[in-house]
Amino acid sequence: MSLTFEAIQPAGKQDIGVYMPYYQGNKRNALPYAISLYKQGNLEGERQIEGGESIAFVATWNVSVLPADLTRCRMQFDADNDLSYELTMATFEFVDFLFDVIVALRQKRPADFSQNFYRKLLRLDE
Repeated sequence: MSLTFEAIQPAGKQDIGVYMPYYQGNKRNALPYAISLYKQGNLEGERQIEGGESIAFVATWNVSVLPADLTRCRMQFDADNDLSYELTMATFEFVDFLFDVIVALRQKRPADFSQNFYRKLLRLDE
């Protein structure tokens, strides 16, 4: 079963308080949902391919307490070990990418990360 926005229980004030200084404006409203998604430690979604079939993925990551801690995220596409990728970034930066997932779910689209996330994952900007 795919994840829906309605299935995400917002995180409590205590959990989101340490993250507040990292985000501004509308992101603060979505923060309880992004933190809740982060605390799940995994996400099943679909990467939308322009003009083609979408590709299923599973993302897993370690859950840390502090925004400045490092989060290591591993993504596997199509349940294929040859299509596995890993990246490490500050937790607050990873949570920032989860906002895009929340937006997709809010708009009744499949869970998916942003183009910028995939650029980082595939190291296209290095």
